Amino acid sequence: MPDLTDIPGIPQIWTRTKGDPRIKIAILDGATDLERSCFQGANFTQFKPYWSEDIELNDEYFYYLNLYLEFNKQQKAKKSDPDHDKEAAKKEREAFFAPFPEAIRQRIELSSHATHISSTILGQHGTPAPGIAPLCTAMNIPIAFADDNFISPVNLTHAINTALQWGANIIHIAACHPTQTGVAPDLFARAVKQCQDNNILIVAPGGNDKGECWCIPAILPGVITVGAIRDDGQPFKFSNYGGEYQNKGVMANGENILGAQPGTEEPIREKGTSCAAPIVTGISALLMSLQLQRGEQPNAEGVRQAILNSAIPCDPQEVEEPERCLLGKLNIPGAYKLVTGEALIQRPHPQPLSYEERGVREPHPQPLSYEERGVREQEFTPHFPSRERGVGGLGQAVATHSANSQTATHTISQAADGVRASAKTNLVYALGRLGYDFGTEARRDSFKQLMPNVEIDGVTVPANPYDARQMADYLDQNPSEAKSLIWTLNQELTPIYAIDPKGAFAADVYETLQMILAGQLQPQDSEDYIERVSFPGRLTDRTIELFSGQVVPVVTLPVIRGMYGWKVNTLVNAAVESAIGEAITADEVRLRRSLSSFLQRVYYDLQNLGQLSKDRALNFAVTNAFQAASTFADAVSRGMELDSIEVEKSPFCRLDSDCWDVKLKFFDPDNGRRAKRIYLFTIDVRYIIPVTLGEVRSWSVPK
Repeated sequence: MPDLTDIPGIPQIWTRTKGDPRIKIAILDGATDLERSCFQGANFTQFKPYWSEDIELNDEYFYYLNLYLEFNKQQKAKKSDPDHDKEAAKKEREAFFAPFPEAIRQRIELSSHATHISSTILGQHGTPAPGIAPLCTAMNIPIAFADDNFISPVNLTHAINTALQWGANIIHIAACHPTQTGVAPDLFARAVKQCQDNNILIVAPGGNDKGECWCIPAILPGVITVGAIRDDGQPFKFSNYGGEYQNKGVMANGENILGAQPGTEEPIREKGTSCAAPIVTGISALLMSLQLQRGEQPNAEGVRQAILNSAIPCDPQEVEEPERCLLGKLNIPGAYKLVTGEALIQRPHPQPLSYEERGVREPHPQPLSYEERGVREQEFTPHFPSRERGVGGLGQAVATHSANSQTATHTISQAADGVRASAKTNLVYALGRLGYDFGTEARRDSFKQLMPNVEIDGVTVPANPYDARQMADYLDQNPSEAKSLIWTLNQELTPIYAIDPKGAFAADVYETLQMILAGQLQPQDSEDYIERVSFPGRLTDRTIELFSGQVVPVVTLPVIRGMYGWKVNTLVNAAVESAIGEAITADEVRLRRSLSSFLQRVYYDLQNLGQLSKDRALNFAVTNAFQAASTFADAVSRGMELDSIEVEKSPFCRLDSDCWDVKLKFFDPDNGRRAKRIYLFTIDVRYIIPVTLGEVRSWSVPK
């Protein structure tokens, strides 16, 4: 495909919009080179990931980068030769990279990938690498700086949560983690689902594994899978297909796609599903921009359905294996009509459209103030140091580009006009299990040296610091040693936070941590057994590296208020007794079962990091199960079962509060025609310890 303008529908849709700055696109890839001219004047920033460390971009790096660019240029020239030997070219490439330091090679390749893709989405017109949605806002969130971490589920989860907190409308995920089952790690799958529940569209390439192969996240429900077609309209043989791809995938142009390169103004043409996916991302951004023009809110699911339902199936008479086409080829005019209800016809304009005609605000030479953007600044405003080197700009800082300036301060914010429902502060209220870590071998060995030997089957053996029971016993005798451990909050065996007790009550917090650790080791039938814990704290801008190499954010715990450890059955018993004490008539067995199901559902199905206001409200609703118990008791007495759990911004709230309504919807399993019943209670999460407001309210709704 010589140019983007040759793709049917793109020239026509550009006469309507080239994007709206209110539409935010998160690009999860390597580190984009923001210094390229195609990004100058763009509303484009870069996030410095706390979970991955970049290499130093020194003279050695730029020396190898220049070698790489020259080699690429030579290879492109050779490919135009009809006698080009692909196998020989592969060996030549391997030999070329042999002397490269591994970290530099991986850094260059990931940066090249990200720079090319970002330019396809956001490249400014009139530059060597124009993009599809140049007036939208975007943030590059590097998943990693080295190939071995690029498809890490932990890194992907951190990156996608960052995009959610930033307030993205679209998340473009370039990673392709091969899978044979189509099942993603729980933590990442829940992060994807949380984004979709927050009206965020996710687009991902289907992968280039040459067959019925699948990738995470492309295989996940609700994600648009993108395959690649050649310039002649035939699907590439390397483009993956099969399985769920057939029901949720679309094909886009993936050959000779022009894009930018790091370290040079000379663009390059590439191919693959990674080149096709940003075309779908760019078109999605334009469709959301059109929704804003029409006075509507961006509708992620509406755009996804429009793209998939308008796809043009491959003709078996023209395509040898039509199943490789997934649902069909991208149909921009068709998707436009499904979104707007109008036909996409070329509008003749001798001059470029004015900003008023596009329905967007003219970009300012300086970043817009919060009042001008119409958004509210949040409590959490991390500052990142700016770069000094003039070439590269790859992952060293957040860099906001405008016509005349760069700023290195980025505030994660949310739109106040309803585009995003929940805001991020530095408050955390998370659920999980307590763990500990050593960070280094030296710290681990210091514990091993100080801990007393243990006797096992009559044999005295050295202490094992990894044995939680031995550690709990040691801390019981030496409570001051708790400060030498890295305490962690884990979800499904994955550490998500490092806990750092601070302030006047730090000693009490450490004592509570020791008690919780000991409680987790008790037999499950013990009254002292602890199955789940809740931690209220404040998220810092610090991170810490664990012994495994994983980097996690640090949360401070200033007080023990809100730190709870409980067993599900014990919590249910107490809540049921409370409900019965209020003289609520209900089947006690069914009440226990329903309440247990509610708690487990939040623990596993709705598990979250506890950073968003709505998530802290949900997590506190579980901790404060006594209020939920009265709700379930009433519902069970009516013969109803739990249908869904929703958390919405409360329209009624006291001054200087952050109130959220937890809505539990119940249905009658024996009578599908019976009206459903809503139970609602409000939680204020403005303070580090959430509080409930008012009484439980309930009403019936149509089926």
